[in-house]
Formats: sequence, structure tokens, C-alpha cells
Amino acid sequence: MSTPPQQPAQPADRPPQPGPPAQPPSVPPQPTAYPYPNPQSPPPVPQSPPPGPLQPPTTPSGPQPGNPYAQPPQYGPPPMPPTAGGSGAAGRAVLWAVVGAVVASAAWAAGVFLIGATASAADLRGYAAPSDLCSRADYTSFKDEYTADDAAPTHSSLKDSALDESYCSASLKKPGSSYADAYLSIQLDLHKKTDPGPEFTATWKNYEDSHTGYDVGPVEDIGDEAYLVTRDTTSGTSSGSRYATLAVRDGWVTYTMSYSAYLSSYDPDKDPPKIDEISDWLKTDTRNTLDRLKD
Repeated sequence: MSTPPQQPAQPADRPPQPGPPAQPPSVPPQPTAYPYPNPQSPPPVPQSPPPGPLQPPTTPSGPQPGNPYAQPPQYGPPPMPPTAGGSGAAGRAVLWAVVGAVVASAAWAAGVFLIGATASAADLRGYAAPSDLCSRADYTSFKDEYTADDAAPTHSSLKDSALDESYCSASLKKPGSSYADAYLSIQLDLHKKTDPGPEFTATWKNYEDSHTGYDVGPVEDIGDEAYLVTRDTTSGTSSGSRYATLAVRDGWVTYTMSYSAYLSSYDPDKDPPKIDEISDWLKTDTRNTLDRLKD
């Protein structure tokens, strides 16, 4: 019966030979409650990975070894700061205030734009201001009383981007008179930049408030509005004056036709027409003249 070979005995005088080094355990080191082995020692310097293709950062999905006090990297937009009092009421109030200011500014800008567009659209109703209004105006109603024609009536005109104006002044004479017995003046204004309506109404409707002794009354069926202003200081005598003006506004166009007569002891005319007659003549001739002055 054979026996396994025996290892040769080591000589007693030889020290024991070292064996192979012990292998480290395969379990990875576990994190500790301290960031570093020694609180006074500097933190380990991380090794840079070898360069490679850029990859989008990923967020760790679980606990990572290392410093438990270090903050994980942040990605995306920063978080909104908390509102005072722990609620969003203040933030919503600020948001609505900003939105309201924007809407108000837009409405104001739109209002300014619309007002400017309206103000530039002059309502001239087809009227034109002639260079010689005396040749275009009709005052034939007065010629039955004042038969002598004025050989040289005065006229003028104005052309401007804001206003077109025509003016006529004529002398009225009875048969046998060497000098004028009465005067007739006519004026047409085309307001091309501003609406004359409010000022026209304030001037003529309230004329008797600023001119003592005058009578004012509205006239129907001539333009948008018209007023007749009269005054008679003769009181049945051979002195004094008789005055009448018919003022008309039609859109942005204004028109006036005025009659005036001054009596004195030296004037041969002792019987001027009555105010009622003069008023009727003004209405008739104004309607005819305005029709003529439209294109």
C-alpha cells in the first residue's frame, strides 16, 4: 500500500517563506458620515475623465458615495422665488397690474390714433371758396330796394392748408343817392384742420350775452345750424342804425351775410327797410349763395 509523497521537510534553520499577498475584498467602500477621513485634510482632487463625445448630463437616481453635504447639480430654469406669505396672491396681483397697464396703453394709443384720423377729415360738404365772392354771391333780394349797382365791390380771398376764406363788401344805393345808403358784407370760411362747431355755437347763440341791445334767434332749414342777430336803434326817428346778420354753419364751413344802415340828418334816406324785411332777404339770398358755392 503506497502512501502519498511527503513534502520535504524544511530545514530548521530556514525562516518561513512568505506566501502570495492577500487580495482586497470585492465589496466597495461604503460612505461615511464625514466627507473626508480627516476633517483637517484637503478634499480629494477628482480625476478628469478622458475626453470623449459630449453627453447630456444625467441626474443621479439614487444616493451617491461622497460628500453627503454637497448639493447635487441643478439643471433647467432656476426655481421661482417664494412669494410673501406663502401664497401666490401677491404675484397674481402684480401680473394683473402689468397686464392692465399694457391694455390701457394700447387703448390710449388707439384712441390717439383714431382722434387724429378724425380730426384730419374736414367736413367741407362740397363747398369751394372762390377768389371773387362778389361775383358768385346772390343778393338780388336787396336790389328791389337798392337799385343802383356798386360798380366796384371789394373782395378778397385766402388759401391756406388750414383755412380757405372768401370775402365780399358791397355798397347799396337807392335811386338818386350819391353815397351808399347801406352796406352788405359776405364771408365764407372753409375750416380744413379744426371743427368750428363748438366755437360757432358759443359765439352766435350767445351773441346777445356779449353784445348789449342785440336780439338773437335760431333759423331753421339752413345748414346744420344758423342764427339771426338783429338790432334797431332808430325807434321811428330819422337817426340811428339798423343791423342784421345771418350766421350759418354747414359741417366745417361757416358763412355770414350782414346788412347795416346808418341814418343821420344829413342822409337823404329817411325810410330804410324794416328789420323783418331785411331778415327775410338775408335768408333767401343766403340759401341761394350757398347752393352756388358748392362744386
